[in-house]
Amino acid sequence: MSEWVIRQALSQLQAWSSVGFDTRVSVNVSGQLLLQPTFVENLTAILNDFPTISPECLTLEVLETSALEDVTEVAETMRRCAELGVEFAVDDFGTGYSSLTYLKRLPASLLKIDQSFIRDMLEDSDDMAIVKGVISLATAFQREVIAEGLENSEQGEKLLTLGCDLAQGYGIARPMAAEYMPEWAKAWVQDTAWQQHPMQQSLRI
Repeated sequence: MSEWVIRQALSQLQAWSSVGFDTRVSVNVSGQLLLQPTFVENLTAILNDFPTISPECLTLEVLETSALEDVTEVAETMRRCAELGVEFAVDDFGTGYSSLTYLKRLPASLLKIDQSFIRDMLEDSDDMAIVKGVISLATAFQREVIAEGLENSEQGEKLLTLGCDLAQGYGIARPMAAEYMPEWAKAWVQDTAWQQHPMQQSLRI
């Protein structure tokens, strides 16, 4: 199923590119899929079917907890995929058994802060501490970090202050059909407070 979704994602990227909208797409994959011995070969074949789409436009997201099943094997598969140009993100970071060794061994370029911490971070000091900790870890390990579940302007301002300028959530847009994406992206205007924030020019999406 995941390989079918990857193929559909690349097909959508191709459709968007044909109308002048070039972007990136993320696809969730399981740790079990990454442990399949033919995964890299199958991914290579899929990418070859879309020669006009750069592999760098595809990000594979793996749940932190599922990657723990066999960190050594999963890390090796991720490295082989990275050689193809495909990037990896660790999804829901902070909800599993995070460790510095684990973070060091998985060659993921992006950490995603779980929305359960973002949702109440302005009211819950423990959630705020976790968000700060993940951002600090990402900085120390030279990873990008993205906040899931951004819902309002105040959360965006705080994330910018903490050094996180990537976010996703209803505070940016609701889910929409693929055909509406190019026009939405063209018309989207960032929150005024984010534009004026001294730390960044914008909260990227």
